[in-house]
Amino acid sequence: MVGFSAMNLALGRGKLYLRHVRIIKAKMKVKTQSKKVNKAWLNDHVNDPYVILAKREGYRARAAYKLKEIDEAFQLIKPGHVVVDLGSSPGAWSQYVRRKLSPKTAVGGGAAVGELNGSIIAIDLLPMEPIEGVVFFQGDFCEQGMLDKLATELGGRLADVVVSDMAPNLSGIHSADAARVEGLVELAVDFCQSHLKPQGALVVKLFHGGAYDPLVKLFKQSFHTVKPMKPKASRDKSTETFLVGLGLKSVAKTQQ
Repeated sequence: MVGFSAMNLALGRGKLYLRHVRIIKAKMKVKTQSKKVNKAWLNDHVNDPYVILAKREGYRARAAYKLKEIDEAFQLIKPGHVVVDLGSSPGAWSQYVRRKLSPKTAVGGGAAVGELNGSIIAIDLLPMEPIEGVVFFQGDFCEQGMLDKLATELGGRLADVVVSDMAPNLSGIHSADAARVEGLVELAVDFCQSHLKPQGALVVKLFHGGAYDPLVKLFKQSFHTVKPMKPKASRDKSTETFLVGLGLKSVAKTQQ
């Protein structure tokens, strides 16, 4: 029997609700009575090496390795940093950041609990199980009230890094979906204009399609250096990619 945590790992940071899911060992084939589940897809991803690695290393989702690869490429997250995690549930990115802000253990990895050198503030529409040292707000990042809560928690500090794995519920109507993706990324950039250090970094998820070119243009208008990246942990068939913006072109409003 495979629990919901394993299904969550297989799907990245999202959630999947299944009934009567059974895994038959050998090749770990999935049997389900739900017609909504693509059996071949689920079989592939239950055996996904990043899913297996996430389970072994204690991450809630395989998406942790997307941020890990981006961070290692650009050396973004360092001890002492203030990091804001937008669209944080189920918490894999916050878990990764938490380990990067922890003193190194004897085996070289960051600790999942204990002393924390830095601050992590996370927000998501969905609930998130607590992570030691992470301040979590459940609510809509699009609402001014939640932005005010984030600003209050920052307490006048500016973030060193803002990471966003936010994605809208896709309708299948390309023009509408592109507008939703564009809107979320624009909000993340606008948040950085007020709450990111001049030398700070923003990482956002977006998708190739109608919104891609306008968002790259927005990043180039907002940051000195812009780098697109598709981590190896992103599925080959997925159109998702990530943009990394380094160094704000305008000083955060809280510094003016």
